Amino acid sequence: MPFWTIYAPENTFTAEQKKAIASGVTHGYSQFAGMPKFYVVVIFQEVPSESFYVGGKPVDNFVRIVIDHIARVTPVEARPLVLHLIESQLAPHIKDRGLNWELHIDETPIDLWRVQGLPAPPFGSEAEKKWIADNKPTPHEGAVLPDMSPQAMSRLAAAINPGLVDANTAD
Repeated sequence: MPFWTIYAPENTFTAEQKKAIASGVTHGYSQFAGMPKFYVVVIFQEVPSESFYVGGKPVDNFVRIVIDHIARVTPVEARPLVLHLIESQLAPHIKDRGLNWELHIDETPIDLWRVQGLPAPPFGSEAEKKWIADNKPTPHEGAVLPDMSPQAMSRLAAAINPGLVDANTAD
C-alpha cells in the first residue's frame, strides 16, 4: 500500500491540484505496479508558515513528501527509475512552480500490514486479482488469523522480551 503524506505550507495546492496529484499517483501505482487503486492513499498536510522550518529558518516554498510502501518492496535496481517516475509525476505541481522539495520512501514488510483486518494476498494471486477487480479487500484463502491462545501469547512474549518472561515465571 503506497501511503503518501505531502507536507506543504498552507494554500500551496488548490483542491484541483490536490485531486490531480492524488489521481496521478493512484494511476501510476495501478498502471505500473498493478496494484488495486484502494491501496493508494494520499494525504495533504498543510503546515502553517510559522511551523515549517528547513535548516532552522522558516520556509513558505518547501514541500516534503513521505512515501510508505507497504504492499511491495522496490528492487534495488529499479529504485532510480521509480524515483524518476515519481519526480516526473510531481514536477508540474512542484518543481515547475518553483517550489523546493524533498522526498523519501520507507518500505515495510508486507507481513506487517493489514487491510480491514486482512493480510494482503500474494502478488499476482487470484485473491489479489479479485481485490483489484472489486477495488476492495475481501476474505481470501490464506488469510488466517494468528493463534491467540494463552500458550501462543506466552511464546510471543518470550520472543519479544525474554527477560520479562523470566521475571514473570520467577514468582
